[in-house]
Amino acid sequence: MTDKAVVLSSGGIDSTTAMAIAKSRGKEIYALSFRYGQRHFIELEAAKEVARSFEVKTHKIINIDLRQFGGSALTDEINVPKHDSVNEIDEEGIPITYVPARNTIFLSYAMAWAEVLKATSIYIGVTAVDYSGYPDCRPAFIEAFEKMANLATKTGVTKETILKIETPLIHLSKAEIIKTGDTLGVDYALTISCYDPDSNGKSCGRCDSCLHRIKGFKEAGIKDPTIYY
Repeated sequence: MTDKAVVLSSGGIDSTTAMAIAKSRGKEIYALSFRYGQRHFIELEAAKEVARSFEVKTHKIINIDLRQFGGSALTDEINVPKHDSVNEIDEEGIPITYVPARNTIFLSYAMAWAEVLKATSIYIGVTAVDYSGYPDCRPAFIEAFEKMANLATKTGVTKETILKIETPLIHLSKAEIIKTGDTLGVDYALTISCYDPDSNGKSCGRCDSCLHRIKGFKEAGIKDPTIYY
């Protein structure tokens, strides 16, 4: 029987590396991305390229509108914070780039698709090392969601499939994630991390995500293929 996995894909470093790990474990990959009202859709073009490069079985892009609620620099009229150095990033508290309940919503869609597919796992590229202020990236949240998923689905209740939420990156730094992906042959030139890219898809190089990406490649000793404006 084919071992299927739903992989949440944003087109960034973390989700792409998680996908590479799923593939290395022999999973048949079903990629899931979202057009959720984020500031730009360039990340979805990256997700499409990533899906093609991994030759996934199916790639779905779901339309939801979290701009209806706002509350984040990614879904509201709030400026994306910019810095000249990663050392300027305030690691205390929850960043304004946190999107309320986003991972809970994304995992719920993934759970529904996994139930239909009879998939045994969902892969999500969360990390508690970088952006540790995000409440929906913590191990406690993942454990709670996994328990809920197996209580909330027909396949879970009947024990037809026991769903596992796989977080292979959760204890890794950005540099460790990049090194892992590099050994698995990930082409990071296909990915984008920027919260505020220009219309041509070039990254700003100054948002929190860009700065962590730059730092990660530097510490990994691997050339950053990103084009910054």
